[in-house]
Amino acid sequence: MPTARSELAVTNIGEDIYVIGGLDQHGDPMDIVEVYNVKNNSWKSVASLPRELHHTAAASFNGKLYVVGGFISNEWIPTDQLFMYDPISNKWSEGKSMPTARGALTAFFVNGTLYAMGGQSNRVLDINEAYDAINDNWVTLVPMQTARHHAASAVVDNKIYVIGGRTAMYSATENVNVNEVFDTKTEKWTEALAMPSERSGIWAAAINSSFFVFGGEDLTKIYGNNEEYDAQRDIWLPREPMPTPRHGLGAVSVDNRIFIIGGGPEPGLSLSDINEIYSP
Repeated sequence: MPTARSELAVTNIGEDIYVIGGLDQHGDPMDIVEVYNVKNNSWKSVASLPRELHHTAAASFNGKLYVVGGFISNEWIPTDQLFMYDPISNKWSEGKSMPTARGALTAFFVNGTLYAMGGQSNRVLDINEAYDAINDNWVTLVPMQTARHHAASAVVDNKIYVIGGRTAMYSATENVNVNEVFDTKTEKWTEALAMPSERSGIWAAAINSSFFVFGGEDLTKIYGNNEEYDAQRDIWLPREPMPTPRHGLGAVSVDNRIFIIGGGPEPGLSLSDINEIYSP
């Protein structure tokens, strides 16, 4: 990646992987957006975010990029803003603000609805809010069973899995291994088999009926774990560890490969420009 960073957001539109915001080496937020094209194995820069953000969340729908929440300074001030990016015009616009300002959340689109879950403001949050991209409207849904931030999420069969994370406010302590499932059709939560390891600062990516959870940290250790959850069988399987253990990274699956980008190789503030590919 051209710009080293951690605590970034990652999503894709087709074969283009977008890396959004993050922290620089001084602990300051960034507005840089860079795009990796899987087919050409090349990077380019596009229009910067409307403001500098770290610990934000991103998802794509209908050919556009959506970026929601995050922290707007090195003092970790949460924002409720929603920004949209159009690759054709290379321009950003702003949507209706999220009801709850927060960072270190997760976000995913399912059938045209953006689900923003968990995170941190002046407390650890269990909040579950949904955005209708067509009507530019937010609603509040049933909260998560476990309040947490720095968790991972993945979508399998229209169900959103929220995995791991931490329950302490300001440090990588009190990591959890819970694996909770939100059914977007019934709007109910259930509990799936817990992850074998307790990790936060992680990211997940799904392929078919499985998702893979990468990286993480606690106060003294960086994790290179790669653990697969098979949603059909409700089992976890150990997989080949990451070559470079990291936290605050991003991961996205494209063409049955998972691209694992950026993140910190040391506990606390650290960053990298690494782009590694895992082929299940």
